[in-house]
Amino acid sequence: MESTQSPDEARQGHIPAAIVDAPGSEPRLGTVTLPPRATGTTLVAVVAAPLNPLDLVIASGTFHSARHETPYVPGSECVGVVIASDVHPPGSWVYGQCDASPDTPGPFATRTLVADENLLVLPDGLDPVPAAAVGNSGTAAYMPLIEDAGLRPGETVLVLGATGSVGRLAVQVAHRSGAGRVIGVARDRAALADLLHLGADAVIELRAEESVDELAARLLAVAGPVDVVLDGVYGMPLEGALQVCAPRARVVNIGNPAGATARIPAGLLRGKQLTLSGFAGLHTPLHAKRPALAWLWSALARDELQVEVRTVGLDELPSAWRAQAASPRHKCVVVPQDTYGPVLVRPGRTTVTGPPVPSADALSAARITSAGLPGAGRPGA
Repeated sequence: MESTQSPDEARQGHIPAAIVDAPGSEPRLGTVTLPPRATGTTLVAVVAAPLNPLDLVIASGTFHSARHETPYVPGSECVGVVIASDVHPPGSWVYGQCDASPDTPGPFATRTLVADENLLVLPDGLDPVPAAAVGNSGTAAYMPLIEDAGLRPGETVLVLGATGSVGRLAVQVAHRSGAGRVIGVARDRAALADLLHLGADAVIELRAEESVDELAARLLAVAGPVDVVLDGVYGMPLEGALQVCAPRARVVNIGNPAGATARIPAGLLRGKQLTLSGFAGLHTPLHAKRPALAWLWSALARDELQVEVRTVGLDELPSAWRAQAASPRHKCVVVPQDTYGPVLVRPGRTTVTGPPVPSADALSAARITSAGLPGAGRPGA
């Protein structure tokens, strides 16, 4: 492809980045050299790059659609500032969907290259950290509920895996989209209680060693017949949820930490005429996510979504990586420091315009406070 490298790009040299050396490895801090920008790509200074469960699964080497045998820079999305592009003016704020590989470094770096078709202009005035935080997580909540399941006002929604970042957003999306009742199901008792402040009408704790029938009985007692199930766990919890589905209920699976298989009785499937489907954000093009992102960003702008965010620098990513493996309820967002040029920030938010670059902690505190996120000012929030 034809290179369109600018003098600034040619001088950029090595950039700090997180690197996964082999399948199963945790990321380490290192440096990489970005390939020359080619026609159809945009060079972006990364401001906020969320850490997603998808990133860990790909790095583990066990993901069904991607495995990288050689070192690569991980990451699947970011918000940043355009440095050079054939489409977007320099200084534009954009959201990018990234396909990290050994040939295409991801956004856990100070700069990244993103295909033009994988970029959206960020709405004016939107804080970059929460805007990035609701990207993959928010679309994995909104699209299965609203587009795939076709949630209708007054229906009962069951969210399996409700205390993770996707589940917490799903509870809020369902509530704000007119669901009659929203029931959150997960293992973390303390985190479940918090869902009652986000729009859940009731919560149910998953119990160790419980049978499918026992779980189904408890689900039915609390939720009654369920019209829509957003399943983020699969395995036994899904088996229990299927038993309490109303006729013609819609079930959408988005993950399987509780197991790779689930028993679905044919009689139950046909007798209730259930619709089962799966959603995979990795295989969904960005243009298809545009309506979901517009809804999520609009809700953020109106302070109608609560997103618990913890920001970390690149050097803190290995510890955040381990924390993510435990499915924390907060969303971890990497805030790199670009030491190769000015760090531009949104007007009306943080007001740093050039070197020296502030610390990641300073940027994080300013951005989170400006967004009005719950927990702002608390250690680790």
